[in-house]
Amino acid sequence: MEGAVTNLLCRGDKAIVVRGGKFGERWTEICQAYGVEALNIDVEWGRAVDPAQVEALLKKGPDIRAVFTQATETSTGVRHPIKEIAALVSSREKTVMVVDAITGIGVFDIPTDAWKLDVVVTGSQKALMLPPGLAFASMSEKAWGFAKRSDLPKFYFDFAKERKNLAKNQGSYTSPVSLILGLRAALARIRQEGLENVFARTEKMACATRAAVKALGLELFAPDSPSPCLTAVKVPKGIDGEKITTVIRDRYGVAIAGGQEPIKGKIFRIAHTGYINSYDVITGLVALESTLRDLGYTFTPGASVQAALSVLSE
Repeated sequence: MEGAVTNLLCRGDKAIVVRGGKFGERWTEICQAYGVEALNIDVEWGRAVDPAQVEALLKKGPDIRAVFTQATETSTGVRHPIKEIAALVSSREKTVMVVDAITGIGVFDIPTDAWKLDVVVTGSQKALMLPPGLAFASMSEKAWGFAKRSDLPKFYFDFAKERKNLAKNQGSYTSPVSLILGLRAALARIRQEGLENVFARTEKMACATRAAVKALGLELFAPDSPSPCLTAVKVPKGIDGEKITTVIRDRYGVAIAGGQEPIKGKIFRIAHTGYINSYDVITGLVALESTLRDLGYTFTPGASVQAALSVLSE
């Protein structure tokens, strides 16, 4: 993400930032750190941005150099309409479209060339099924043109330097060999299953999880534009949300995530991507029911599992 800013822009440039969660805010923080003026579109957490908001800012600012957004806002479980936003940007020669797809690549189809996404970044620790430590960025020819004029400081994250070394089949600095070998194995697994099958499996697990939490009387945090990567769920009234993640981990051996910043203790997040399979989803739901029961929440036992199995068996 930092390299996408420092390799494309100059100090004083203007950039639109879709800010609908913790990682949208991070785009702004990176821009500010390098003297780029961030024009924020603040979106209610749990909602997707309206492309019309981006269009309105683009019309007002012919000097806007970039649009930064997420494919999935991981902190809220929202999927943003990156295809529609890119369609607004692609015709503007002096503006690039930059997407944080850390919880998008390998989760759902993101055809970078067809959608004219100039820069797409991702990481190893989500759908690529590896530990943290590898970062990836794709660059369009339009983006490489921006890189030639960029005057922001960069050293380790110098994309031009990295591109030159990649032509020699090597990195610019010491490579994390074990992670790269792991990446080869992960990509082979994805290829064996088939990308379309990976996307379909992930979507089905997402639908099953949403149906399951609804069967427990719980509400989705992102009901209108949920990402297949994870399901964000509102903590029911009267329950300590921060205890949900600790109890389910310490008593039942299942890890889920809580909310961040203003929604800390108000939501919890269940992942269903990468190497997670249907059995993991069911196991997680059993652990969730047990946790909610322990914390005093009343529901019909087994309701989530039955609802999920109904979807998974289709």
